[in-house]
Amino acid sequence: MMNGHGKSDRPKVPAKFVNKGEAANTSAERDGGKGSSQGKHGEQNTRRTQCRGPQSANSAGSVQSALDRVRKIAKSDKKVQFTNLLHHISNVDRLRAVYFLMKKTAAAGVDGETWAGYGENLEENLQSLSERLQKGGYRAKPVRRVFIAKADGKQRPLGVPVLEDKIVQRSTVEVLNAIYETEFLEFSYGYRPGKGQHHCLDALYMGLFGKVNWVLDADIRGFFDNLNHDWLIKFVEHRIKDKRVIRLIQKWLKAGVMLDGRREETEEGVPQGGSISPLLANIYLHYVLDLWARQRRNDKSRGDMIIVRWADDFVVGFEHRSQAETFLADLKERMLKFSLELHPEKTRILEFGRFAINNRKKRGLRKPETFNFLGFAHICGNNSRGNKKFTVRRHTIAKKMRAKLLEVKTELRRRLHQPIPEQGKWLRSVVDGHCRYYGVPTNLQQLGSFRFQVSRLWYRTLMRRSQKSRLTWKRMARYIERWLPHAKLHHPFPLKRIRV
Repeated sequence: MMNGHGKSDRPKVPAKFVNKGEAANTSAERDGGKGSSQGKHGEQNTRRTQCRGPQSANSAGSVQSALDRVRKIAKSDKKVQFTNLLHHISNVDRLRAVYFLMKKTAAAGVDGETWAGYGENLEENLQSLSERLQKGGYRAKPVRRVFIAKADGKQRPLGVPVLEDKIVQRSTVEVLNAIYETEFLEFSYGYRPGKGQHHCLDALYMGLFGKVNWVLDADIRGFFDNLNHDWLIKFVEHRIKDKRVIRLIQKWLKAGVMLDGRREETEEGVPQGGSISPLLANIYLHYVLDLWARQRRNDKSRGDMIIVRWADDFVVGFEHRSQAETFLADLKERMLKFSLELHPEKTRILEFGRFAINNRKKRGLRKPETFNFLGFAHICGNNSRGNKKFTVRRHTIAKKMRAKLLEVKTELRRRLHQPIPEQGKWLRSVVDGHCRYYGVPTNLQQLGSFRFQVSRLWYRTLMRRSQKSRLTWKRMARYIERWLPHAKLHHPFPLKRIRV
């Protein structure tokens, strides 16, 4: 439980709030209202979250309306603790809807079950899954460990759950999102419905035009691998008092991983790759970082402060350097308390903002340092209109561009002997996807550079088809013009988007 600034946090969650009574004119059972003044002594009169009567003809609408009631209660009373949620998760209609939303070609887990194979007896499988959830017979299976290359040459471990675990996790996320989307703070953006990476980038862009002179660029070392299970469960129990849902989460945390045919126990951390992992990460950081940072931000006596967070990556802006240094020192202590650690090499304080260029010039220093966030290098600069007003220039991180070009080169080698139209269609999707994400103002030159480098790799690949290749650059230019879209911006300036 979070205490005020300067006081230690209590590891135990507060006592359960008194449940509220159910209104006499409603047939729906909801969680968390007022206790009735009538009834037998010792009876517990609770509001529950869904009608237990016959299913309506429009099952999808009924499932959604049930979550709307949960969302309304969670929003109206921030202290309500929900004691009866499992029937939402195990609802066959919800499980079916989740199944059809899944990616059909997704990798299989340790049991080898695929989306198509599970769907051959879909209704029987879903009914069996629902019954096992209700009776407590559901067992989570270990995730299959795979590794993907990172831009810095290291490997990121991912966990691939089995299909049934994916279904139940996504169903659980839908139900818990109805509660936690009313709880999470406005500067938390990672993996939340209706909040994308460019919303986060826009918020940071606008914040840097305020009273920001110093920036803390922070990174949590191995966050998903070091997340403490005990603290996580305590945080979840602030709002969720359904012991069956708590046990469900614990099953996924303790399921373990399969690596080279050997099962490994997981005493801490959550495997990246599961649908439940981003939500659990947001819950953890909501209590460890967000609420604490909001309290610091609201204390204007120390100076102005901004913060944006995407999953475990966050940027904090400060008015004064001393303010930033105090925040960082306190943050390190707080992270250690909750079994986390800031990365010493990736966490730094740098001078950044409207006056950074002039202030550093007066002190005989070089241009302000840059920082990276969500794939973009953020640079102090002036606009190109001649009035030399401050702006934040955002460029594609060079390391990420090189890594992407290496992927393109490797894939082109694999597609060496495909017809040119097939290669062209694939490259069109690559260039278009790159531009759709990185197509922000001040980054047009980098987009053009990416298109040119892809063209160059394509030309070299086609020349390798034969030692007698007579492909001229003039002919190659026609292929490029036909198949590779020109670099263009897909996102307006943040001020225009926010005004809209």
